[in-house]
Amino acid sequence: MPSANRSTTDEFGLLLFSTARTWRNRLDERLRPLGLTQGKWRTLIHLSQAGDNLTQKELAERMGIEEPTLAGLLDRLQEDGWIKRRESLNDRRCKIVHLQRRSKAVLDEIFSVAHQLRDELIEDVPPRDLETCMRVLTRIRERAEADGGGGNRAAARTVTKFAQAA
Repeated sequence: MPSANRSTTDEFGLLLFSTARTWRNRLDERLRPLGLTQGKWRTLIHLSQAGDNLTQKELAERMGIEEPTLAGLLDRLQEDGWIKRRESLNDRRCKIVHLQRRSKAVLDEIFSVAHQLRDELIEDVPPRDLETCMRVLTRIRERAEADGGGGNRAAARTVTKFAQAA
């Protein structure tokens, strides 16, 4: 690979991760007045996209966190009345996480704030550039999944869905 392209390639991963982190942090700042930590709003988003049928283990995999970390988040969300955990009908050792009716309003607010932030961040990006960017990122994600992303495939799909929603 020529040296001019090598510099671009070397910086790509760092730029991708720092952009995602910065975007997530900006959203976190805007959602903090609602009393939501990043862990809480991310958990609610993942649950809303999964259709109310995830086990705690599946949710932890999608979020890319350890199950004990998720258990603490779920305890707090349940105490706040946002979610409820129930035994699985198929396997009583598993808990299925369900959104409570009360969570709909906060999810609507989360997505509204996320959409507003997205619009602000990409307002000057020409649609054609955005389409190219999404096509390239999709190709990279698909290749990463095919090359052994394993348990992270669900997380990658969820991130993509969130990015599209946001």
